[in-house]
Amino acid sequence: MTDTINANGVNKPKSKLGGSHTTIIGGRNGKKIVSLLSRHPDIKKIIPSVITVKGKGNSGGMLSARVQRPDDRGNLRLLLSHGTSFQELRLVTTVGTFTEGERIMKELNLLLLDD
Repeated sequence: MTDTINANGVNKPKSKLGGSHTTIIGGRNGKKIVSLLSRHPDIKKIIPSVITVKGKGNSGGMLSARVQRPDDRGNLRLLLSHGTSFQELRLVTTVGTFTEGERIMKELNLLLLDD
């Protein structure tokens, strides 16, 4: 991850968050989870997807996160769930195989359990 210098002359790590929008459900806790996972050396980019709401009910509640199985090139999906809302984020990795993607998935899920 490369650093950039902001207007105040302070080094700021370059964000790995990309895509057409950068909204993350769960407020600060959701952003904290994404930030934690972005520090993994094999995560190249995190791309948020559409936020989906199931039914009517309390939009608050507990935030849960789980990294799901990789595709053929080792890229992963992060599923965030907060109350009746959920969001899928694509995790683009530096690896190129399903097996290496599974290794990263296990490492990231362990990080989420520790948090």
